[in-house]
Amino acid sequence: MTAIPALSPVRRRPLRWIQPFAVLVIAAVTIGIPLWLVAVTSVKPQAEAVKPNLALPHHVQAGANYQQTFDEGKIVQGFFNSLLVVAPSVVLVLLLGAAAAWVFARRKGRLVNAMYALSISGLLLPPAVITIVMELRQLGLAGTRPGMIGVYAGMYLSTSIFFMTGFIRALPEELEEAARMDGAGPTRIFWRIILPLLRPVIATATIMVMLFAWSDIFYSFFVLGGGAKATLPLNLYQVANAQLYLNNWHLIFAYVVMMSLPMILVFVLAQRRIVSGITSGAVK
Repeated sequence: MTAIPALSPVRRRPLRWIQPFAVLVIAAVTIGIPLWLVAVTSVKPQAEAVKPNLALPHHVQAGANYQQTFDEGKIVQGFFNSLLVVAPSVVLVLLLGAAAAWVFARRKGRLVNAMYALSISGLLLPPAVITIVMELRQLGLAGTRPGMIGVYAGMYLSTSIFFMTGFIRALPEELEEAARMDGAGPTRIFWRIILPLLRPVIATATIMVMLFAWSDIFYSFFVLGGGAKATLPLNLYQVANAQLYLNNWHLIFAYVVMMSLPMILVFVLAQRRIVSGITSGAVK
């Protein structure tokens, strides 16, 4: 039998830069082109933005577009409505997820395993909108912020539990045992030891939940229904549907840019912890 000749260094060298280059090209096409389309259209006059394209504007009117969008698009009202819904949802998801993950990571048994599997089943099973709306109506929470907060908390709690359970399992139990020997109870151990150690994965969970909830329009449409409590995405939908921005793609994309700025800021500030939190949460 003849041995298969190994690849020579000359043949290996092109692969070292071809593969990264291909990844960059794919990323630029799938991510860069939509971002460029939104950004460049948001600064075009209406005549140039009737049919959005990737061409540079002949005349830039970014100030007029963004000022008109800010004044007529109810940006301030939508921002505070989104903040009043998203912030409590994130707090609930983090606290409830951390407490549940601590129990699942430290307790053993078939019942605990079954409860853990049930808790993370939300990663695969989408929530039924009709059931959610009917249940909220029975509870008197339809069209209210507490109802929307409960929906978001229930939807994203599975993700929080999944990441935090894997992270806690990687922590040494000796830290908790030493605290118990010093007389610390479960509540003190949770607040003084577990939560501080969960900072990387908490940052990751915060980013994920905020990105999903901040840009959600589907569930907020059925739960809140618009009006004075409309969030930013829902407000954009209602304004566009009311023909204020009909064919005014330059104003629609300007609204999208302004709506995305808070999440971009949060992502930039917490990006150092995201990768470490995902990696730690995936380790058993």
